[in-house]
Amino acid sequence: CDLIHFREAVVSTQSTGDSSANMASSTTNVFLFVPNLIGYARVILMLVAFYFMTNPEMYQITVACYLLSQLLDAFDGHAARLLGQCSKLGAMLDQLTDRCSTLGLVMALGILYPDWFLFFQCYAVLDIASHWLHLTASHYSGATSHKQIDLSENPVLYYYYQNRTVLFSMCAGNEMFFSFLYLLSFSEGPIVGGVGLFRTIVIFSAPVMVLKSVISIVQLVAAAKNIVIVDTEEHDRARR
Repeated sequence: CDLIHFREAVVSTQSTGDSSANMASSTTNVFLFVPNLIGYARVILMLVAFYFMTNPEMYQITVACYLLSQLLDAFDGHAARLLGQCSKLGAMLDQLTDRCSTLGLVMALGILYPDWFLFFQCYAVLDIASHWLHLTASHYSGATSHKQIDLSENPVLYYYYQNRTVLFSMCAGNEMFFSFLYLLSFSEGPIVGGVGLFRTIVIFSAPVMVLKSVISIVQLVAAAKNIVIVDTEEHDRARR
């Protein structure tokens, strides 16, 4: 989700950079952009969730703060475009908050479900590595290479990033899985049809989590190919 925000921020700031530099370079305070204020609120909510995360008496507040932080992720990008306040700072703040909040929750789940600790480790590594490599590859390719792999050549990533409904559904389903898995460690929740609601949500959102992990692997491989293209061009130029 955050990669789209980053690309839009880069395009927006580059396209308006010259005019805005002359008009408001001395007065614009990017730190106080509305989308960035939303980002700060997300960080605060994330830290509150972290503080209470292993307290069995505060698990409801933990999930409320965590999910609210994730929900605000759907608004900062819209606010940036609506108000003309896209910024590289906001894009990076958004991405780092997403990655750090997920990492914090997964670390807590590793404590709550020690038998699945290896799974949570692998998920955290894949999530961070795939996003970081993809962002780095985009930067390298945009700066030095005209042969960047087009997403249209990768139908999985193309459909994932170009269809906002799919993107939002995948991100929401993934967060639902981990959030309710966390809740399930403390309670089954309301009983519906003889089955706890929290367990039901975990079961139905699990395929989304698996699919998103597969997409992360595809993203990791595609990003590696992009970087290899840049490396190949640099070595070819060096030999000339």
